[in-house]
Amino acid sequence: MTLSTELDPEDRKIITLARSARARNGVAEGAAVRDETGRTYVAGTVELDSLKLSALRTAVAMAVASGAKSLEAAAVVTDSSTASAEDRAAVRDLGGAGTPVLVAGPDGELRARVAAG
Repeated sequence: MTLSTELDPEDRKIITLARSARARNGVAEGAAVRDETGRTYVAGTVELDSLKLSALRTAVAMAVASGAKSLEAAAVVTDSSTASAEDRAAVRDLGGAGTPVLVAGPDGELRARVAAG
């Protein structure tokens, strides 16, 4: 059994959403977060001259801007093997230290599951 087959359907959904955002927008990363009500927020990397945000920080910002009070889970699709400290901090700020951050490769396969804390 692989890490990805151990995922519940809601976690698989946010990985799928993150993967599609990455592909659709042709960006380095795609991310999705799920708030306390089950709503999802999807984003890609932002690369402007004046603003650079990772996909995960953008998804967290979208959740906050939409009124989310907490996060249940976060996912990022990336070439990296783990989520950066800055990305985990953004998830922790809204969701708490125990919020799971799912890190998947471009193929959608789960590489790591880390806590935001």
